[in-house]
Amino acid sequence: MSQDPYELLGVKRDATQKDIQSAFRKLAKKLHPDLNPGDKKAEERFKQISSAYEILSDEEKRGRFDRGEIDITGAERAQRNYYRDYASKSGPGDPYHNSAGFADFSDADDIFASFFSRRSGGGQTRGRGRDRQFSMEVDFLEAVNGTRTEVKMPNGPALDVQIPPGTRDGQTLRLRGKGEPGIGGGPVGDALIEIRVRPHRFFTRDGDDIRLELPISLSEAVLGGKVRVPTPSGAVNLTLPPHSNTGKVLRLKSKGVSKRGGGHGDVYISLKIVLPDAPDERLTDLMKEWATANSYDPRKNMEA
Repeated sequence: MSQDPYELLGVKRDATQKDIQSAFRKLAKKLHPDLNPGDKKAEERFKQISSAYEILSDEEKRGRFDRGEIDITGAERAQRNYYRDYASKSGPGDPYHNSAGFADFSDADDIFASFFSRRSGGGQTRGRGRDRQFSMEVDFLEAVNGTRTEVKMPNGPALDVQIPPGTRDGQTLRLRGKGEPGIGGGPVGDALIEIRVRPHRFFTRDGDDIRLELPISLSEAVLGGKVRVPTPSGAVNLTLPPHSNTGKVLRLKSKGVSKRGGGHGDVYISLKIVLPDAPDERLTDLMKEWATANSYDPRKNMEA
């Protein structure tokens, strides 16, 4: 490791504080461990430039380094009486302690605002651990109704994941403190889990509402009556009005998806008349007789 902080930061000895800060920012954006995961050389270089910045960003320490009184780590080059006077002190009253080493990086628009902090007496950089990102698939009804499941982490323990009711496809869940360890005793990162919802065979989601197409028989369409309808929370009885056409939409109130602010969406049911799979001679004869006496044109409004 070079013992010259000016050389490490690439600045001249008469550099201004602005020049020093700019040089450090440029190097830090290139070498910070959060931006170079697993790169030990970059991590070591970052430690070196951090030590250099620790000295040069503090006018008192910079002056003492220039006079040969301390080295790049801040340690005394030779023991002096005035140093012994303060050797047992620590904290804000210590004249050799400066807690503002990274105060320049506190701006909200600086990408390092969340990276830099100081230990009260150690002068070491601390950094929040990296977030770990995963994706998982859940069934449609698990996303709508909520569930608890596990995510298998590579080279780590399984995570217990609570899927909240109403979870949407593509939604990201955050598990705080389940990411990578922090740097220098910094806080642990989070686990970010992207949810992929498998399609359902007859339910579709429309915001907080559920839509489905319900097959009904010809007699149910003509005569009406009670029919059994599936919903995400279980089947319910629905009263079908007489003379219900294909395409007619009925609503089941508050049987849809759980809303964030409370309550539920609705279930919208589109009717579809379905004839028997096998031909029925009695139905055929009845239709012939009925058509002779009651002719009508369902396409009369489709003429160009």
